[in-house]
Amino acid sequence: MNTSRMLGLVMIAPAAIMILLFFLMPVVLTGVFSMTNMTTATGISGGAYQIAPHSLNDLKSAMPEIAEQMSQPRYTIDEAGLKAVEGLGLDAGIATELRAKHIGDVFQTRREAERMIKGLDQRPSTPDVKKISEQFNRSVVNSRFSSRQELFSALDTLGFKLTDAQKDSVAEVTYTGWNWTTENFSRIASSPDMARVLFNTLLYVALVLVLFNTLYAMLLAIWTHYMPSAPATIFRSIWLLPRITPVVIYVLMWKWLAWDTGFISVLMGKFGYPPKNYMLDNAYNAWVFVVLINGFIGASMGMLVFSSALKAIPKSQFFASEVDGASRWQQIRYIILPQMRWPILFVTCYQTLSLLASFNEILLSTRGGPGKATEVWSLAAYHTALNNYAGNLEYGLGAAMALVLVVIGIVLSLGYLRIFNYGTLVSRPLIED
Repeated sequence: MNTSRMLGLVMIAPAAIMILLFFLMPVVLTGVFSMTNMTTATGISGGAYQIAPHSLNDLKSAMPEIAEQMSQPRYTIDEAGLKAVEGLGLDAGIATELRAKHIGDVFQTRREAERMIKGLDQRPSTPDVKKISEQFNRSVVNSRFSSRQELFSALDTLGFKLTDAQKDSVAEVTYTGWNWTTENFSRIASSPDMARVLFNTLLYVALVLVLFNTLYAMLLAIWTHYMPSAPATIFRSIWLLPRITPVVIYVLMWKWLAWDTGFISVLMGKFGYPPKNYMLDNAYNAWVFVVLINGFIGASMGMLVFSSALKAIPKSQFFASEVDGASRWQQIRYIILPQMRWPILFVTCYQTLSLLASFNEILLSTRGGPGKATEVWSLAAYHTALNNYAGNLEYGLGAAMALVLVVIGIVLSLGYLRIFNYGTLVSRPLIED
């Protein structure tokens, strides 16, 4: 018994590893990234500290005086500057006196530094004073520091004496790496653009799912069920073409149909209408094409599932109903539909999750346009995290959007199980009790 159990564990181990790596880990990593502010600017590894102009602007609201001082250069008598002075070819005593009397001194303005230089025993000329002072010009603006300690060590060298609270504020606005945060979910909840994208997603899923993936697929399955075997097989094979055709070629065919030089424009030109891109002419047209493009793909799969389920219904039930004088509609209502709850549940759940997560067809056809009219949630997450026009990819926000999509999918799946009474569907048949 133990040997059989161990053998079973060994046999199932590869499948368990695949589930862990390709199903659970992506969800876990999505959840982790969603709690960060990772972007292209921050990178995905540890960041540095940089006092840039935009960070100084952010600092002005909390510490205006310190921000103003950091934006201005300071003049520090240090060893690097002294070596530069020695390289100017001036009197060697100038560098020697500066090193002996003023090493480590910090002057807030150039005027103060030059006043000190003019007071040296060597009495350099005015042009030389300006040359010498320039060698001690130090600024932290646009300087990059690998650690917090290095940042404040440089500020201390320039004479900035900050309290612990001030250091925390400076570190927060100058850090270029990512931080843990829940701000992504706040942005999703408060953004009107997100509300519009959510509405687009619900409309897209509802239209394609109801009109094509279930209703039209069921009509095709019932229609072919009552057809002779050979024509039915040919008909089903034709309807499989949208699904087996590469998506790029499939969408390209639709675009050729709708282009300003495509079939529709040529046809409408015969009636005096000017050519135009019917797919992107307005939001209504774009939605029609998006629903049709995705609908024909989904209908083909639903048709196969429903057709297989219809073949599983005993033919004797149809023969008996015909003897009783039942019409085709009565057969559909009282024989077919009651026994199709499980296939309808499967198709509905599967296609809902598929529609929520897929965006390839929309990306290739309308790219979410015109004016983001057909931008759905998964496409918006893709644009946010992986490909947008602004250039700054927001990995954390995109992951948060994807995580919201996962939660929506789980909630809808549980709702479907409740609506279709899943417990009854999988219960033990009464004949076995």
